[in-house]
Amino acid sequence: MFILKMESQNIEWKENWRDDFLKWISGFANAQGGKIYIGINDKGIVTGLIDAKNLLEEIPNKTRDLLGIMVDVNLKKKAGKNYIEIVVDAYPNPISYKGVYYYRSGSTKQELKGVALDKFILQKQGKRWDGVPVPKVTIKELDKSTFDQFRKRANETNRILPEILKGSNVVILDNLRLNAEDNYLKRAAVLLFHPDPEKYFTGAFIKIGFFNDDITIAYQDEVHGNLFSQVDQTLNLLLTKYMKAYISYDGIHRIEKYLIPETALREALLNAIAHKDYSNGNPTLIKVYENKLIVWNEAELPADWTVKNLKKEHSSRPFNPDIANAFFKAGLIEAWGQGTLRIIDECKKYKVSVPVFEYDAAGFKVEFNFSSAAINLKSTPLGSSLEEEILLLIKQNTNITIDELVVLAKKSKSTVQRAIEKLKVEKKIVREGSDKLGYWKLI
Repeated sequence: MFILKMESQNIEWKENWRDDFLKWISGFANAQGGKIYIGINDKGIVTGLIDAKNLLEEIPNKTRDLLGIMVDVNLKKKAGKNYIEIVVDAYPNPISYKGVYYYRSGSTKQELKGVALDKFILQKQGKRWDGVPVPKVTIKELDKSTFDQFRKRANETNRILPEILKGSNVVILDNLRLNAEDNYLKRAAVLLFHPDPEKYFTGAFIKIGFFNDDITIAYQDEVHGNLFSQVDQTLNLLLTKYMKAYISYDGIHRIEKYLIPETALREALLNAIAHKDYSNGNPTLIKVYENKLIVWNEAELPADWTVKNLKKEHSSRPFNPDIANAFFKAGLIEAWGQGTLRIIDECKKYKVSVPVFEYDAAGFKVEFNFSSAAINLKSTPLGSSLEEEILLLIKQNTNITIDELVVLAKKSKSTVQRAIEKLKVEKKIVREGSDKLGYWKLI
């Protein structure tokens, strides 16, 4: 009995030939290529073929006529039994079987449909999702203030010539290569500069939530607008509403330190936006807990990307290169493909745990753990009472609710209410309007 190596992403066993197996050949040709062995059962045992010599002629002809490609078909023999090896190369152009496209993923054959098929065709054409033209969107619809902000940022980086920055918005788009053929704008242009990109792309926003546990959410926010705006809004919300800062004093100077470095958090957010797969219609998710923060987005990284080879990431290409290029020119990122490396370096400098990176079929996740930071920071004298902490939180967000103060201050509702009453009596704050629709005013 002769047993071959196990089936894998590039190897498939079939005991007998059926024309239906042309789907598997299509799948291999559309992926990284592979080999199909006929005359071997699913346990890897060579069972042999009676008609092996006929198949040597039949399979290449059918592959040529029905798929339009050529394969190598080799006669093999073990323990006196004939079997066939079909060697399929990876093809640069899409290969269909009777009008249907298949793809080899892992050890399975997948039929490509809908969004998956669109992405596959674009990839075979050497294009990316964010570079596809968007009909009926004109430059007049883009947000002028975002262009002004981009000019300011890009001027500080010196990554765009001053004469280009002084030019019109059309000149800016040309420099960023965001104009497509036939006077259309690319999808990236709409995501980056349109005031409401969700008008064209469902799910192009960020959802933030504070969770008491994996099920119970205390409060949440959604961040809409173009991608430049989303970066600023999201960071502001995380630092003022969702993440607690430890407070100490150096003389009369108040020092606030977060549980994770702001630079690492910013890099994780920019990574999520630049690598996000916007075709699936799901928002980027940020989940904040008492002991951790998670940034998750649907993504597609290079086929050889793993957590173990993070150091090779600098050679990878972003999923949305036009978006990444605009972020680079604006000085938001330092270089393509080095985001995770920078996150790790910043956390080490900050003397906190390196985050956990996970990538699977669902998407890409960065998980920051607060435990090591809390231990380090709690040794610092806080020097602030509950009343002072509430004043700081109100200063950061005058619309903050009692329930949100309870979560952020880690006190009971009655304790927080007593502190608020004390601040009112001391005439440090006043409530304007109703409990539901009003706001806090600092005196």
